[in-house]
Amino acid sequence: MSSNSYSLSLLAHPPVAKKQPHPLTTHQLTRTDNYYWMRDDERENKDVLAHLNAENDYCDEQLADIKPLREQLFNELKDRIVKDDNTVPVKDGQYWYHSEVRGDDEYARHYRSSSIEARDKHLLLDVNQLAGDYEFYELGEVAISPDEQLLAYSEDTEGRRIYTVRFKNIASGEMFSDVLENTEGQVVWANDNKTVFYVKKDLQTLLGFQVYRHVLGTPQADDVLVYEEQDKSFFMGLGKSRDESLIIIDLATTETNDTWVLDANNPEGEFSALMPREEGHEFDVDKLGDTFYIVTNWQAKNFRLMTATQSTIADKNRWQEHTPHRENVLLEGVEIFNDYLILTERELGQTRFVVVDQQAGRLTLEFDDPCYYAAIAMNPEPNVSSARIYYSSLTTPGSLYDVDLKTGNKTLLKQQQVLGDFNPEHYRSERLMVTARDGEQVPVSLVYRIDKFNKDGTNPVLQYGYGAYGITIDPSFSSSSLSLLDRGFVYAIAHIRGGEMLGRHWYEQGKKQFKQNSFSDFIDVTHALTEQGYAHPEKVFASGGSAGGLLMGAVVNQAPELYLGIGCHVPFLDVLTTMLDESIPLTTNEYDEWGNPNDPAFYDVIQAYSPYDNIKPQAYPNILVTTGFHDSQVQYWEPMKWVAKLRELKTDDNILVFKTDMDAGHGGASGRFKSLEEKALEMAFFIALLSN
Repeated sequence: MSSNSYSLSLLAHPPVAKKQPHPLTTHQLTRTDNYYWMRDDERENKDVLAHLNAENDYCDEQLADIKPLREQLFNELKDRIVKDDNTVPVKDGQYWYHSEVRGDDEYARHYRSSSIEARDKHLLLDVNQLAGDYEFYELGEVAISPDEQLLAYSEDTEGRRIYTVRFKNIASGEMFSDVLENTEGQVVWANDNKTVFYVKKDLQTLLGFQVYRHVLGTPQADDVLVYEEQDKSFFMGLGKSRDESLIIIDLATTETNDTWVLDANNPEGEFSALMPREEGHEFDVDKLGDTFYIVTNWQAKNFRLMTATQSTIADKNRWQEHTPHRENVLLEGVEIFNDYLILTERELGQTRFVVVDQQAGRLTLEFDDPCYYAAIAMNPEPNVSSARIYYSSLTTPGSLYDVDLKTGNKTLLKQQQVLGDFNPEHYRSERLMVTARDGEQVPVSLVYRIDKFNKDGTNPVLQYGYGAYGITIDPSFSSSSLSLLDRGFVYAIAHIRGGEMLGRHWYEQGKKQFKQNSFSDFIDVTHALTEQGYAHPEKVFASGGSAGGLLMGAVVNQAPELYLGIGCHVPFLDVLTTMLDESIPLTTNEYDEWGNPNDPAFYDVIQAYSPYDNIKPQAYPNILVTTGFHDSQVQYWEPMKWVAKLRELKTDDNILVFKTDMDAGHGGASGRFKSLEEKALEMAFFIALLSN
């Protein structure tokens, strides 16, 4: 079916939100927010619900003509997915663990077996049954007790990342009466097989700030508070050391880490700080045997690897350097084995693994694609001579390898199967370096179908970006993108500042007072793609979500003429108001990312780019906005207010539609097929715009 059969035209009467002026005064400066009334923490306000439903109805009506195209795309996406599939079993303790999906099931079943062949597989959890009639369901963490007899799992049924923990006897299938509410989702077993630790959330800010100890068979009301973090700028997580001797509390802000530990054999003991908390010290620590391994930025912007013992860990000056700092190489992490270490490094944007043989030196694992994603996979057992790694590129489906750590030889265990007529030889990926306006070289990863592409400026392009938190969006395979590539689209990822593609400096130059670099980089990449013939200047689309939604909001304010259509998903748009309100989830955690606008200097920085504050009377592109009503990270009212203000001020007749999933949170719809509907919606929106 030809995409030319579909087009979009603006309906006459989009929803118009009422205006209720609300003054917001900071630093003796007053802003008036006409749509502040849309915030409802309880999510029960009738006017709010009515307006969201009106927007949903308008979106459905506006996009009714492309419903057949959406259905066609959804079926394309679904038909590429193997209905009956399973993961490769992984050994942890005495057992091998894997999961399976069957038919039209939305969720997996989790099993364990006595061998990798899984002939005697035993069902641990059927997530389809757990999900039941919930509109949203996410299985959080699954944790097996040290004696391998009991199972704990966490679940979120609203999408707000507030998890409930439940317990099960594996042999009998009996569920325990113990239920732990309002948790962060992690659960860590002490070595006595009856005590667990978990993080409890503040239900207002949704921050994990307390660690509790729970003994099986007792009510949650009797649980003991063992740690409470007073500084609200820290995230909190729980884990266990590689040798399972320590229970670890991980505390992290954007720029500072802290770690507290407890002997896993003494659950009634007290947690103690592993080392003094030091502002600006970022590190990740693990332990195997008598040795601590610390990936640290101490005197090392791009991190180095240090080692310590129990007697030296508290004093950085007594640490021993294992792998030194390098100006052009980012050390991202270390995986510890009894006889080997695997270092994950990044140079010029490309990942590599360095295997350190404790006896025989080092060997490097590298890959051939011009741009790709590679990561250490699950390796629960430290006493092995091989390790699993995951590899994918824009043209190579996800692949799991077993690597001989002595020779570096790779054995393919499984590659993602793509149904239909997919042939990787029909596609080509490239890595470009685009010169930004200040002279920096911005990496761009792109892919296209060879027989549909001409480097003559005739192809449409979808440009994606994120650019925050030091998160690197590596180029990996997406079977859903084939529906665009096969229709002649070029897909490009702009690795803008704010990510960490080119090292720590790349991140630092895209946050706080340098945040504008992220937006400028993205715009400059768009110019380059059209100037170099990869894209038609009137067929450029852009998409981003969460902090990438902030990117979209800023870009359409600053360079709206460059884009035909925009996908803006769970977007962070009202930056100034949110960062001034400590009651909103994540605000205090993110002062080190955006700056604290209670400081007049950062108030000015944020106000200069905040998408909601910078909407003005001008023409905007066609825009599709999506969000989840229960989003715990970016509250639903941010895109709701943004859309209302855009409708008020924009001077064009382009399409602006806003879709709220009333059952979902930040991650969108749950389930392996239901989530494809969101992807099909955006693709249909873009494809149809080409016919207008």
